[in-house]
Amino acid sequence: MPGATLSNVVRLNYYTTDVDRFFAAHDIVITRLKEAGCQPASTLLGVSRLAFPELMVEIEATAVK
Repeated sequence: MPGATLSNVVRLNYYTTDVDRFFAAHDIVITRLKEAGCQPASTLLGVSRLAFPELMVEIEATAVK
């Protein structure tokens, strides 16, 4: 979406292979979202693996303009 910013995000879905490590870094994510004026609905799902085994987190974002 050309011209979209993080403030246009209305939903974030997180998929992670390690929920504990995700929460260890969660404050960094929340700080960045707050700085951008982003208050999305969110879902966190623990999964056994992602499409690429070396990845720990996949983020799906929905934005509106």
